[in-house]
Amino acid sequence: MPEIRRLPETLVNRIAAGEVVERPASALKELVENAIDSGASRIAIRIVDGGLGRIEVTDDGCGMSPQEMALALERHATSKLPESLVGEEGAIERVASLGFRGEALPSIASVARLTLESRPQGAGEGWKCVVDHGDPCEDGPAALPPGTRVRVENLFARVPARRKFLRTARSEYAACHDVVRRLAMARPDIAFTFEHGERRILSLQADQPLAGRVAQIVARELEANGVAIDLERGAMKLTGIAGLPTYNRGVADHQYLFVNGRPVKDRLLSGAVRGAYADMLARDRHAVLALFLDLPAQEVDVNVHPAKTEVRFRDAAGVRGFIVSGLRQALATGDRRSAQAPDAAAMGRWQSEPVAEPAPAAALQSIFSGRDWSAPAAGVREASQAWREHEQDVMASPQGRAEQAAPLPDDAARYPLGIARGQVANTYIVAEAADGLVLVDQHAAHERLVLERLRAAGAGDSVARAQALLIPEVVELEETACDRLEDAAEKLAGLGLAIERFGPGAMLVRSVPHSLRKSDPARLLQDIADDLAHHGEALLLGEKLDLVLATMACHGSVRAGRVLSVAEMNALLREMERTPRSGQCNHGRPTWVKLKMEDVEKLFGRH
Repeated sequence: MPEIRRLPETLVNRIAAGEVVERPASALKELVENAIDSGASRIAIRIVDGGLGRIEVTDDGCGMSPQEMALALERHATSKLPESLVGEEGAIERVASLGFRGEALPSIASVARLTLESRPQGAGEGWKCVVDHGDPCEDGPAALPPGTRVRVENLFARVPARRKFLRTARSEYAACHDVVRRLAMARPDIAFTFEHGERRILSLQADQPLAGRVAQIVARELEANGVAIDLERGAMKLTGIAGLPTYNRGVADHQYLFVNGRPVKDRLLSGAVRGAYADMLARDRHAVLALFLDLPAQEVDVNVHPAKTEVRFRDAAGVRGFIVSGLRQALATGDRRSAQAPDAAAMGRWQSEPVAEPAPAAALQSIFSGRDWSAPAAGVREASQAWREHEQDVMASPQGRAEQAAPLPDDAARYPLGIARGQVANTYIVAEAADGLVLVDQHAAHERLVLERLRAAGAGDSVARAQALLIPEVVELEETACDRLEDAAEKLAGLGLAIERFGPGAMLVRSVPHSLRKSDPARLLQDIADDLAHHGEALLLGEKLDLVLATMACHGSVRAGRVLSVAEMNALLREMERTPRSGQCNHGRPTWVKLKMEDVEKLFGRH
């Protein structure tokens, strides 16, 4: 029989390292979090070969004495759990720091050469400890300013099974870069520098405004294309910056989420972001944002993953609802900036000097032949008449339509979308604003307006009102799905979906929401059951209602190709200015663009 025995300490540390240190970025994350928890105001990070060669993190935090450094290199030793809480029930859940120094350092030291140098504030000199793949090999004084410097070299050099599964230096650098970006975003009060080899990647000053720090890290144009978020509900607080729907990306890698200052990648939070932008983005586009959620420590469990990148909320539905409503509320304030000016590529396609093709010589000859040109005035009149007759035969009818132009009113600045001047291709409204030219897609704009009207009308009774089924329908599902639906039945009833248990593997549907009265109850319940399994709460029903309303709005809106009078155009523009989220249609496309007057002047070389 195999004998049970205690593993050597070095092997225990390597096993622990497998949970915490998956790649250079994992080690870098632990070291930077330690620097943040030390109270540093400046953190300098340098990596070589994507972290495969060397990782170095230097801070000006509290530092450690030689005795503390020795303890920090042992397992299960930390300064991040106050002595008054040690042994107290629930103490681990109340830890507000980012990690445990006594866990990361010995784990990293067991799979790399780790050099730890530190000098406490006010101490005359520093101290250095070197551990090479679990073997202590150097201990003595060190010269450095107050703070701590940690150097990790030759990661996994003696663990070839782990080393060969690492990616290229370029890929590992990208992962390290992402870690630094997220941690730097979380702490705008700390100055960060990040270097890769001899190249400086980031240089961030301390005490930056949150929106400015995020924009500098993610994309400089985000600040001009985003709305600030600052909301509270009870003990929960949501801050950050959310990109306008028209400022989006093809992948979701520019969504940065933080819980109590900790960067996380959480499915519930990502789902809440998708729900908030559901009818403002196309399915293959993703929002750009950074959200910071703060709530009491006892309401969230951050210890469900060794690297603490996932969290679990006590009230998941409440958190999701807060984020969705908060994002929607914030985005509704940015409508007048929701549509951007045409980009440089679109502007470049404008033809600044159109060249007319000369009329064929035969056509000119047929027009002007046989005329008496001895009387100049009569000749001009006859030529003009001849050309008009020819024009009617060969020229296409214009696709634009304009009515008599009236001067801009004195209060034109009150109308960001301007005064209607005409219609192009019976689809686009041309308006003149105080600061430029506005083009509006009439169908896309009216589609949004109709959707918001339906929402406003349904906020009271019509949407959530239950439509009783003449004959209750029995829907057969898996027993576990029925259990989840039964637990959520009370909340679903509040949305108009009345269900009850009908045996171990079936649910009885008595009513559905009025807007879903034509839907298939079986498919509806299956979708909700899947959503309950994914998120733990009934979160998709409200979004399903939105999708139904969006479809209704599309069919009930002004179609492209419909001729509008100037009065109708102006009424549409005024309603857009009053309606939330009118800058994009229900499918995420912009409803209007503005060409500023200086851009128009550039097209004609007047600027």
